[in-house]
Order: sequence, then C-alpha cells, then structure tokens
Amino acid sequence: MNIEEFFQLSVGKWFSHRTSHHLAFKQSESGKSDITIEMLPADHPDVIKLCQLYSIDPNRAGCGARVSWNGTMEWDEEKHVGSTVLVTVPDEDNPQQGKLLREMGYAEKTPVAGSYKMGSDGALTLTTEYETMWSEERLWFASPNLRMRVSILKRFGGFSMASFTSEIRMGAAPAAKVSEATNSASS
Repeated sequence: MNIEEFFQLSVGKWFSHRTSHHLAFKQSESGKSDITIEMLPADHPDVIKLCQLYSIDPNRAGCGARVSWNGTMEWDEEKHVGSTVLVTVPDEDNPQQGKLLREMGYAEKTPVAGSYKMGSDGALTLTTEYETMWSEERLWFASPNLRMRVSILKRFGGFSMASFTSEIRMGAAPAAKVSEATNSASS
C-alpha cells in the first residue's frame, strides 16, 4: 500500500475512541470524536496554499486530505471541533516516505511539517517535531472499516503521553478502494 491508497482507504466518516495515558501524572483519560476524512486533489487550492506556506513546489504534492473532527475528552467536557488540511510530499528517491505538511498540528495548533513512512505491512508512521515537543503516531487498518492508532507525545523536559485510538467507519468503505488497497498491501 502507498500513501495515496492509505488516504483513499481512510476517506469517510469515523467514530473514534481514544484512551490517553499521561505518564508524568499517572493518569488516564478517554475521549470520543466523530472524524470526517475527504481526499483533496493535488491541484486543490488548499493543497497549493499549504505547499506555498512551506515554500514547496505544489507540483511535488502527492495527495491531500481534509480531516474534520468533533469530539470531547472526559477531563474537560469541552467540545473539541476543528479541521486541518494534510498534504504529502513524497521523497523523490523513495515515494514510500516523505514530508507531511499540516495546516494545524496534532499537539500544537499551528502549521507544522513532519515526515511520513509507509511500512511494508501497510502501516503509516508519522513523526513530527514541534518547538517544545516531539510526536510519533502509527496508523493501520485492522480491517477496511476498523483503523487503529497509537501515539507517543514527548515534551522536552520529560512530560510524556501515550494514547491508543480505535476508529470505526460509519458506513461501508467504497468497495473499489478497499479491493485496490488490499491488493496493493498483499503484493
């Protein structure tokens, strides 16, 4: 599976349940979200705008996606609503890895560029270094309608958080995309 196939397989509406462990405080919390993922063509104005923000030629963009969420975490009972645009920029020598541009980061709510790597097992690993922290996230499909995520967030100075997320697709995955992605993953 390549990065574009992974994004295509991710398209749709998902119910997400996350459990996070704050290691420094020896506490855990859970959260629930509805997530919507849509593909954006490489020539979409938001993809071009994000590439320009990072001074990257938009013609190098592999694929783009818009991710929107609406959820809550148990500790604050506040609604967490937002969206971000993601753009992949494959390495010229190895398209299974490259840069991942984000309109808004996972850990800090500012634009950030990280890296991605598609594993031979079909899992996607995202690594992002922020000004004050570092994160690594691994995503994979247990089945076409069940996606899993594990992540580690480390703040410089010692604070760490680990989380596990299961995401269940609401509705069926488009059959053509599932069979294409499954065929690619098994080759």
